[in-house]
Amino acid sequence: MTARQRRMAFVALIVAGVTGAAVFALQAFEENLLYYYSPSQIAAGEAPASRAFRVGGLVTDGSVQRESGSMEVRFAVTDYAHSVTVSYSGILPDLFREGQGIIARGRLGADGLFVADEVLAKHDENYMPPEVAESLHKGREAAQAAAPTGG
Repeated sequence: MTARQRRMAFVALIVAGVTGAAVFALQAFEENLLYYYSPSQIAAGEAPASRAFRVGGLVTDGSVQRESGSMEVRFAVTDYAHSVTVSYSGILPDLFREGQGIIARGRLGADGLFVADEVLAKHDENYMPPEVAESLHKGREAAQAAAPTGG
């Protein structure tokens, strides 16, 4: 093997190593990426059943149910067009209440129940996460379009 062939083999080995490292890094990044889905997208079956994601919307009035003697709480999150039931076991944020904008991180169960690992509430009266605001706007438009018009 000549010196030139050894250099070319060395360069090819380096390129293969960098390519392999990039592939592994992209796969790890994809596995740790959390996508956002609205209740309407979940109802349409667009949300993955095999991985964690985020869901957001407004906590439906009258939907909060607490298990007595445990930290388990269930509530519905809506984007005005559809709702999804969320189950969470833990301490809810201080700002959590009905009519509140929230984002929950977790997984969708086979029964359609979203089991949350974390619940986040908006931090002041003027802020709403952009994903939640957009899904609420789309959900409100869809609900208005589906409502029968009087006349």
